[in-house]
Amino acid sequence: MGIVPIEGLWETHLTVSDLERSIAFYRDTLGLTLAHRVPERHVAFFWIGQPRQAMLGLWGNGLWGIPPSPPAPRLHFAFQVTLENVVAAVAALNAVGLRPRSAAGDPIEQPEVSPWIPAASVYFDDPDGHSLEYIAMLPDAPAPAAPRMGLSEWRRRCG
Repeated sequence: MGIVPIEGLWETHLTVSDLERSIAFYRDTLGLTLAHRVPERHVAFFWIGQPRQAMLGLWGNGLWGIPPSPPAPRLHFAFQVTLENVVAAVAALNAVGLRPRSAAGDPIEQPEVSPWIPAASVYFDDPDGHSLEYIAMLPDAPAPAAPRMGLSEWRRRCG
């Protein structure tokens, strides 16, 4: 046990190359609610889900307004969604010109299952190439030795 029991992740932050483009992407494409902007610091904050439950911070021109050197790394985080919505995400992403992919980066036509969790996921990139994921936990027992597979194959295996 750690020194303080951790109950969840409340916020995460990304460095973006064009703050206005990223605000439009996260607000208009992904549907997150813009919570607060601090123009003089080149930062925007979004609520993830209900207000005051989880937050995403976007930092333009590098953290604290300082250009990153070297360029910011490609980061990853996942949005928890319902299984129905992770299934619908493939078509929804394609409809707005985003490429749904597997964790390995291959194009997919259905969610991919990580059997060790188990969870169904669809990955895609934001305008800066950060790896985003829609993920839904599955009610089945974990299968740590099984390879990643499509959701339809997982459902066949689980009966």
